[in-house]
Amino acid sequence: MTFRKLGIINIILLIIIIIFSPHPWYFLMLTSAQIIFVPLVLDLIFKGDNKKFPWYLPYFFILASLAVLILQVTNDTPWDLFLALPYFIFTLMVALCGFVRFLNRGFIHLEEFMIDMGMIYLTIGGAWFLAYEGNIETGFSSMLSWLTGIHFHYSAFLLPVFAGFLGRLYKPAFYKWISIIILLSPIAVAIGITYSRVVELLAVILYIIGIYGLIILSFKIADQLPLQKGLTRISFSALGVSILFSLLYALGNVTYQFHITIDFMLYFHGITNSIVFALMGVIGWSVQVPSANYNKCSFPISRFSGKGKIGEKFLISKTDSQKYNGLVDDMDMYKPDINETLSTTVKDFYENTTAYRLLAEVKWRSWFKPFAGIYRLFSHKMQQINLPFSSKSVEMTGDIFSIDDKKDGRSNVRAWVRKINEDIVFVALYSSHQESGRTYMNIALPLPWSSMIGILELNQYGGDLRLTSKKRTSNADSGIYLAIGSNLFKLPFEEQFDVEEIEEGILKAKHTMWLFSVPFLSIDYRIYKLDKEMEI
Repeated sequence: MTFRKLGIINIILLIIIIIFSPHPWYFLMLTSAQIIFVPLVLDLIFKGDNKKFPWYLPYFFILASLAVLILQVTNDTPWDLFLALPYFIFTLMVALCGFVRFLNRGFIHLEEFMIDMGMIYLTIGGAWFLAYEGNIETGFSSMLSWLTGIHFHYSAFLLPVFAGFLGRLYKPAFYKWISIIILLSPIAVAIGITYSRVVELLAVILYIIGIYGLIILSFKIADQLPLQKGLTRISFSALGVSILFSLLYALGNVTYQFHITIDFMLYFHGITNSIVFALMGVIGWSVQVPSANYNKCSFPISRFSGKGKIGEKFLISKTDSQKYNGLVDDMDMYKPDINETLSTTVKDFYENTTAYRLLAEVKWRSWFKPFAGIYRLFSHKMQQINLPFSSKSVEMTGDIFSIDDKKDGRSNVRAWVRKINEDIVFVALYSSHQESGRTYMNIALPLPWSSMIGILELNQYGGDLRLTSKKRTSNADSGIYLAIGSNLFKLPFEEQFDVEEIEEGILKAKHTMWLFSVPFLSIDYRIYKLDKEMEI
């Protein structure tokens, strides 16, 4: 049993509902989404992923569809809440599939994240449907509950999924900002409708920017079948028209200069969103479902993970008799990304790290300091990634220990343990790997029952060196990941090290970190060879 077959069969259910339903016509907007558009779009998602959906999902959907049918052909009964539960539970199952889909990949490939979020948002629509049918007190009118259910089925499920399909075909730089707008707007509009007409107006304006961005993208795609190209353009353009009337409606509520009735909005949006946007979109994307274009990371990861406390004791039983002086045996292994013009002191630091002393100034961004203070309570006990809250210049001491490669699973692994006084700051396990002709620095930081993996690419600028997790190409391995067992999850962090020689034997380095592309931490290092006098 496939969702495609169920969606087509449910057209018969919709006809039965149209004939026998005692409810107003506009109830069909939500019902058609529930029993036709949702299963058809789920079928497209799983086809594009080239994966089978959980075997039980379509069978549970049959139960949910029949329950929706009963609700729509009967008047209010004491059993309405229980009849609405199967569909709500089904949306929870879909959300779980979306969440698992996200966990298998992480914060990578924004177009896939759009699809994940569409599946997760569907539960909100299911919850409002349950609230309406069960007459659950939400503080809002029953009509508003129903309209919010419609809103989250079309604007928060169908639209992000369609935008995700679009991103699989064409993803220029500004697709990122369009996607963020599309994901935030349904929540912003719902908040505005509920609490503030001004917020509603601003949210609609934001929505317009996102929707017209998608329209522009849809007209820029060249590699599409003519039928699909035409239907998907019509689908997105329909939203471009309907959102303008939403703007007029919101503007009228704020200025009181003119008024568009809710009845007109129901008629207009009912036809535009249900028939043109949703139906044309489903048919258009069904012509040829864009395939997911990401592959699971295949680079080696450390097998090690910690327990509640990491610290230096973590290394017990994991070391061997090998001796390393530096983080790298020979920097030439990173050629051709670096060459002979690299600063001799930079090169020597990485090959003879224990021959250097480090002074560090940790600088948390103001917006992140409350979180850093809370995190510090845990990191102090965990003895890992345990950075001071103060920006005072402090010396980091430590040593390098050889790690048993067979136990770790990577090659030439060594641990660099850094301390401030006797407080462990970092326990980092260094290795490297090659992929597509490039050598990456492969770093593991053991965490409780997991490990943070930093894959850095090295780039040379004159005599200076940059190590970064930012991808220069879409298929690069670089990034920051969370490893739990054999599962790898891309985190929304980025980091970069810029290392520069001040004079022979003295370096300065800057370590910068970003969260969702927003900087939150920088560490300024002064690095001195042991025979050089430090400036404290």
